[in-house]
Amino acid sequence: MTEKLIALVDGSIYSKSVCENAAWIARRTGAPVELLHVLGRRETASSDLSGSIALGARTALLEELSSLDEQRSKLAQKRGRAILEDAEAVLRSAGVEDVTSRLRHGDLLETVADAEPGSRGIVIGKRGEAADFARLHIGSNLERIARSATKPVFVAARAFRPIEKVLIAYDGGPSVMKAVDHVARAPLFAGLDIRLLTVGSESADVRRRLEDAQATLRAGGHTASIEIASGQPETAISDVVERDGIDLLVMGAYGHSRIRAMIIGSTTAQMMRSCKIPVVLFR
Repeated sequence: MTEKLIALVDGSIYSKSVCENAAWIARRTGAPVELLHVLGRRETASSDLSGSIALGARTALLEELSSLDEQRSKLAQKRGRAILEDAEAVLRSAGVEDVTSRLRHGDLLETVADAEPGSRGIVIGKRGEAADFARLHIGSNLERIARSATKPVFVAARAFRPIEKVLIAYDGGPSVMKAVDHVARAPLFAGLDIRLLTVGSESADVRRRLEDAQATLRAGGHTASIEIASGQPETAISDVVERDGIDLLVMGAYGHSRIRAMIIGSTTAQMMRSCKIPVVLFR
């Protein structure tokens, strides 16, 4: 059974890009796509605004509030189904035939954790519905999922563009070693221009580790180039992305190195702002 790809859509300006990136992955891998929209508890929760109102008036108010809550819940479900229908249309117009959709209630993190087993990865936008009001921040849902996911997390940029050049930010840690092995084996990366970048001072050991990763990629049929850059990781990586017209950045999401620690940490927003391209995170 082919592993599915989970695409999270929320109706934000990033949803179309999520679908287009998911379609690109599906076409290259043959993976079915499962569209997932989660109605949070705040969208379906009941309200109690009666306070210390007198008993008779409170009863009437509670009945009206209950009716409003029911209407709100129904509207949220209708909106959710419309979001999923629009997302499915984008995928089908891009040539993806094996598409399913699910509307769920509850906590997003718990829902994704339930859906993740048997999947090949998760596609999510850099920011959600409040994107226009939070240009300097990554989405809180992205951060939560990146912290907990066991499969690769593909973070879609604001707009999709064809992917040809891939940069792996390499530091020799276990997360990025996992990323290199995945890139070497996965049909998603077949035929793409793969590059390895380490940020730091050059040494025989650093170069050897980089060449070992290069050998893994070459064993997978890739012609991979290597580069060692000096400076701060966020600046050096951004400079290479801009200089070489990189279309996709691959990184380890956790660890104690400067590169991996910054992904979910104080410089995350800086990185996401400076690299306006999709990012694949591995743990």
